[in-house]
Amino acid sequence: MKTLEELKAIREKMQGQVGLRSESASQTRVVVGMATCGIASGARPVLTALSDAVQEKSLTNIAVVQTGCIGLCQYEPIVEVFEPGKDKVTYIKMTPEKALEVLEKHLIGGKVVEKYIISSEGRI
Repeated sequence: MKTLEELKAIREKMQGQVGLRSESASQTRVVVGMATCGIASGARPVLTALSDAVQEKSLTNIAVVQTGCIGLCQYEPIVEVFEPGKDKVTYIKMTPEKALEVLEKHLIGGKVVEKYIISSEGRI
């Protein structure tokens, strides 16, 4: 990045990729934990992979957003999926590759990827 124009172009691209909590009630929200523990564990590449894929596939019914601490540091990077009318699904120890698998199988295909989730009872 060498010019103000390049910085503005990057900003515009990222604003298109990461929703600023302006999604509608009918949208699926994909929330990536981006607190210090998440970032240190690799959440930024997970967020980028999801954001890029949603944008490339023109999935307007999915909003990828970031949040702070989710409270499960030992399981970071964490991705939570909030689908209208369904229970929250929490994916743990995500990588960009796992996140793209979740996108394809769960968000597009409708089937939760059980091997990456943590249950409400704390079991993996």
